[in-house]
Amino acid sequence: MIALKLFSALGCGLIAGVFFAFSTFVMNALARQPPAQGIATMQSINITVINPLFMTAFLGTAVACILLAISSLLNWHQPSAAYLLVGSLLYLVGTVLVTIVGNVPLNDALAIVKPDSPEGSSLWVSYLAKWTFWNQVRTIAALAAAALFTLEIAH
Repeated sequence: MIALKLFSALGCGLIAGVFFAFSTFVMNALARQPPAQGIATMQSINITVINPLFMTAFLGTAVACILLAISSLLNWHQPSAAYLLVGSLLYLVGTVLVTIVGNVPLNDALAIVKPDSPEGSSLWVSYLAKWTFWNQVRTIAALAAAALFTLEIAH
């Protein structure tokens, strides 16, 4: 069980770091580019992010969180069970669900525009603000989950 907790803590921290990088400098760098270049680059990122290493970290952490949430409910009498449950829910809701309902629809809309079109330029301004907002939510949720798992391990 300690291995699962450690994997979850490290996975949440790793994902928080990826999202933190996007919120603090990647999106800012893309926003400084002409819209067509920013759009084309983000379209490429959205394709290349679907790879075995990232998906293992992102979804593997989700699976670990599901297992920890179930375990915490089955062992609710243990004092640190709340850390596991809240940490798991933070990651599952604040990171995975926000990705599905917040970031992915924005990525899907961006994927179908032509980077050099007026529609693309118009969408890009809105995309940058909305995507970055949801990404910051994901960052905070994943980081908070990592902190709770770390506290539980240290407990």
